[in-house]
Amino acid sequence: MYDGSAIALVQLVAEYLVWLDEDLRLQPQLAESWTSADNGRRWAFSLRRGVRFTDGTPLDSTAVKASFDRLLDPAHKSAAASAFATILGPGGVTAPDAATIVFTLQRPYADFPYLVSAGNYNAVILKADYAGDFTRSAIGTGPFTLTSYDPSTGASFARNPGYWQAGRPYLDAVDVHFYADDQADLIALQGGEIDAQFLSVASLATALTGTAGIVVDKAVGTGLTAFTLRTDQPPFQRKEIRQAVAYGLDRPAVLDSIGSGVGVLGNDHLLAPAFRGAPTDLPQRAQDRAKVSELVAAGGVPALSFTLTFDPPNRDYAVTIQNQLQQVGITVELDQRSSTDFYGGNQTTDTPWLFTPANLVSWAGRAVPGQLITPMVTSGGSWNGSKYVNPALDRASAAYDAATTDQERAAQAEIIAQALREDVPVIVSYWSGAVRAFNGAAFRGIRAHPSSYVDLRSVSRV
Repeated sequence: MYDGSAIALVQLVAEYLVWLDEDLRLQPQLAESWTSADNGRRWAFSLRRGVRFTDGTPLDSTAVKASFDRLLDPAHKSAAASAFATILGPGGVTAPDAATIVFTLQRPYADFPYLVSAGNYNAVILKADYAGDFTRSAIGTGPFTLTSYDPSTGASFARNPGYWQAGRPYLDAVDVHFYADDQADLIALQGGEIDAQFLSVASLATALTGTAGIVVDKAVGTGLTAFTLRTDQPPFQRKEIRQAVAYGLDRPAVLDSIGSGVGVLGNDHLLAPAFRGAPTDLPQRAQDRAKVSELVAAGGVPALSFTLTFDPPNRDYAVTIQNQLQQVGITVELDQRSSTDFYGGNQTTDTPWLFTPANLVSWAGRAVPGQLITPMVTSGGSWNGSKYVNPALDRASAAYDAATTDQERAAQAEIIAQALREDVPVIVSYWSGAVRAFNGAAFRGIRAHPSSYVDLRSVSRV
């Protein structure tokens, strides 16, 4: 699954141990309940009884274990493996009986259920003998079955008559149409060719609210575009220079123009307001031209200039940064790469998204802050493009992950947020929101989701 549409298609057919709802709350799905032991190092999940895959095979712990063993096998190079890094490794999953699955972790992790939920979107449960090529063998436990798939035109799904949730789904079928671009998709919604969008673009969809019965639902998200600065090389090895860049941005203007006003302001740390324990008492960083001049002088750089690297989806943001920083005396040269080039190369030595002096990287929303903090800013993090090293943050991050009370969590969150806001390895101008447009005159139960997930189990005609 390489994009939001692919994720949406798979989630119609396959399910998770735990679902993640629109408010980032955990909801039992294939697991009815879960418990932890050994200070959060050991987690046991009790599977729902009577669930069957669409080919009639019963769901049991063997299938669940096989699913996670595949994700954890380094040879498979699953994107889900990054979420488990330093937390769960190969051999950490056992099945003591047919209805129980146990995860033995490498370190305490109080939010572990999020990592086996839809928050880790690749963690769908498939049959033990799954061998790949999902579009030809789409066997899952979900509310629908795949009946046809054409990568050029779309896909069709039929109601799963044996679905474990009695009476669901309400819909008899779902037809998905693929379009060449966002504008064509929107025109199809306006013209009644489709009833809802999987992925709505806020700048396009919000203008249609209330026209022709169209409803645009909104959700607070945890996605961001990270403005990453290399802390280990000029000109950003001095934190004063990184702070100067941060004070040069007009964040409300960025939110309005790039985020289409859907989202909330960022404050240069990785604890979105939607996360539990996110600090609320840190002063909001705002554009301050005098402060920029003061910090540039303190950083020993007579005239600050740098190159900003990005791929096409972030061009508008890059141009906005260039214009805003020019107004405060900072020169930015733009270096646009193709997405293939930007994310290509050797991921440990020279890929642009991790090794250029300054870049823009889009991060999809995560369910818990550790999924951003650990890979992005901890020492040796797998996706630490800033090359930031701060042992105090590393300790606070580990303590946050292990915290079992809201008070402990909030205390560690404060340490993390203050360190990142002070050192600015990553500038977070805003946290993106999510929207979903649909025909409200015909259907109800369609919701926006922070991760753009699509749950059609409760959707029905008006």
